Amino acid sequence: MNLTGIPEVSKDPSAPFPAPSAAGDRHGGLIAWGGCLSTQRLVNAYRHGIFPWFSEGDPILWWNPMVRAVLFPDQIYCNRSLRKFIKKCDYRISLNQNFNEVIEQCAHAPRGPNNGTWITQEMCDAYKELHQHGSAHSVEVWHHDQLIGGLYGIQVGSVFAGESMFSIKPNASKIALLALAQDLIGHGLRLIDCQIMNDHLENLGAILVHRDDYLDYLQQDSVQIPAHIWQSRELNFLDVGNPC
Repeated sequence: MNLTGIPEVSKDPSAPFPAPSAAGDRHGGLIAWGGCLSTQRLVNAYRHGIFPWFSEGDPILWWNPMVRAVLFPDQIYCNRSLRKFIKKCDYRISLNQNFNEVIEQCAHAPRGPNNGTWITQEMCDAYKELHQHGSAHSVEVWHHDQLIGGLYGIQVGSVFAGESMFSIKPNASKIALLALAQDLIGHGLRLIDCQIMNDHLENLGAILVHRDDYLDYLQQDSVQIPAHIWQSRELNFLDVGNPC
């Protein structure tokens, strides 16, 4: 990728990012490159609507796209076939019980024709540190004692920025997302940031919002999410069907 004209971020994790307007719509919203993946740098990035996304061998690339996909937890949708599946399956859902395995599974899940991944070992290590810091969280879906699906992401105020998900058995990642949304309704969570739209998300009710509107959710946020909601625990699977 040609990075000419795109600012390089200082390795000082407290150094500011370029203004969101600097991204424009070039290269899909690439705003800067370089820097580091320290906890301080990542938390600062997400607070400004910025996330890292790069491949092995590339410099760290920071993105703030013009539009992004979001889900409103109280408007999430699942169709009749998914509702029937939920009622019949014997999956179990948990929160923050195996973050490390979830991100490793996401990193090794096939992505496209070349089976490449953007979740490098450097990214895995950085987000595991974020989890220890209390900023990154996971949802796990189990079939008996086998981890069959899940997702992970970062909470910033009343926004949950979803990073990746995986599914080994049918509908496992969808159920993880439904369970997360259902559990966080009533705790002040305004939206789930899904970053890039796809058919899977659109079928669940995701919509596209402009960068300025998304930043408003971050900058005007006055709701404090209680830390105890992220305690490692089982999620009530029976409630997953309620928002559908």
